[in-house]
Amino acid sequence: MRESARKRQARIAALVEARGSARITDLADELAVSVVTVRRDVEDLAQRGEVRRGHGVARSLRPMAQESTATGDTIGMVVPERNTYLTETVQVAREAAEKAGLRLALHIAADERGTERAVRQALDAGARGLLLSPRWRTEAEERADHAWLGALELPVVLVERRPHRGSAIYGLDCVRSDHAHGVHLALEHLTSLGHRRVVLAARDDSPTARVIRSEFAAQTAARGIREGCPVMLSSRTAGPDPRPRDAGAADLADAVRRAGATAALIHGDMDALVLVQRLREAGVEVPRDCSVVAYNDVVADMGQIALTAVAPPKGEVGQAALELLTRQLERTRTGRWAGAARHLELLPELVVRDSTAPLL
Repeated sequence: MRESARKRQARIAALVEARGSARITDLADELAVSVVTVRRDVEDLAQRGEVRRGHGVARSLRPMAQESTATGDTIGMVVPERNTYLTETVQVAREAAEKAGLRLALHIAADERGTERAVRQALDAGARGLLLSPRWRTEAEERADHAWLGALELPVVLVERRPHRGSAIYGLDCVRSDHAHGVHLALEHLTSLGHRRVVLAARDDSPTARVIRSEFAAQTAARGIREGCPVMLSSRTAGPDPRPRDAGAADLADAVRRAGATAALIHGDMDALVLVQRLREAGVEVPRDCSVVAYNDVVADMGQIALTAVAPPKGEVGQAALELLTRQLERTRTGRWAGAARHLELLPELVVRDSTAPLL
């Protein structure tokens, strides 16, 4: 005799309660029914407040910390490959997750479609929520991710990314450093030292790079010094296309001389250390001939000359992202409205070291 929907749903609720969570596909196999049937049963149970429904999974109503201890509850964090900038953010998010009774699993996006694949891997592994830092080297890459990101049915927080107003994902929680303020700090420091001609050497392969380049153009124009402030790539492999756009793209000494510049803002730290060495090899002494401000402050103090640097609050971004995610998870658990979506921006600081000096 075919089992009634009520009895089947009672069995599902009992299995979920005993295990803390159960995948829809596993329940379908055990009950010898279709995935569609189990998904419909879980939706009915969730509406009656007997289980919590997630992406491909049904979860117990037990408190988050208790469930985490019992089942090894996991959240996923997706970051781009070879991104040292986010290392501190990941570490602090992991520590905050552990304090909340959660395990943070790291997934790496290795190429332009890697973010979606990494997210699917996190979901297949049973992640209850996601901290996402998509690659998004270009605006086109960002737009290509909007459809599937907007369709995710679990808590998501964008980390060091902010969606465009009006986009399909604008309603997602996000937290990032205020890089416009970071550019302001660098220019304010350099102009206070008397520098009026500044070269920007910035990468072109991340959302941060795009903000820095656009803000540099806008802010130097607003200060009335735009004509003496050229922009160049910080390295010959900085762009999405690894081939150099210009054979002299990374020749900072030449750019400084042609512009008559006395200062440079360089994104990011590793490029700054390399380019400072090249300046010295070309006979341009730092800071005597050219003051340098690095952007990121990951390894800026480790070169032969300790570099003045804009320091985004990387650890605090990780902490804030985890707090936004746990807020969403709690809302999912209790079913209570927890307030509007939040877009947070944290202000960078300027760390003054040996690579900047007054203009003589």
